[in-house]
Amino acid sequence: MNLINSIFQQFGVDWPHFISQVVLFLIVYVVLNKLAFKPVLKLLAERRKRIEEAQLNAEKIKIQLAEAEVRYQEILRKANEEAQALLAEARVASEAQTQKQMQQAIQDAESIIAKARDAIVDERTKMVDEVRNEMTSLVVQTTAKVVGKVLTEEDQKRLIGETLQGVTN
Repeated sequence: MNLINSIFQQFGVDWPHFISQVVLFLIVYVVLNKLAFKPVLKLLAERRKRIEEAQLNAEKIKIQLAEAEVRYQEILRKANEEAQALLAEARVASEAQTQKQMQQAIQDAESIIAKARDAIVDERTKMVDEVRNEMTSLVVQTTAKVVGKVLTEEDQKRLIGETLQGVTN
């Protein structure tokens, strides 16, 4: 024990001051841990969770967009099959009917194809707009939560514009 005391004395350690500094350090550590470290770590964990949720939502939106594209292709395929079927029927009927009736059947088929394509384009446009609107609202909400403040109208417009550029590219 004398050896330890002599070493501490050589380094200028005064036991009462040393103990008081250790106690003071522990008090400061406990206060900082309770008032600073835990809330900051909790906030960081919440932000990490929000970011993960936003990434999952973005993946869901990508999947929905891919599904919409598949539906678009399926509708187009069906429309083409229907058009081909109508054209085949028109050819069979044209053998027994006059040239005028054959022309009418072809015009009907083209009209159905045009309407189907218009319907497909409208459906796809609506779905893409829906996905864009949902994505922009998610980005604005997520950004507002991550930043921790209410976004102004100008901030929201800027975020929506940047998001739409990212989605369309």
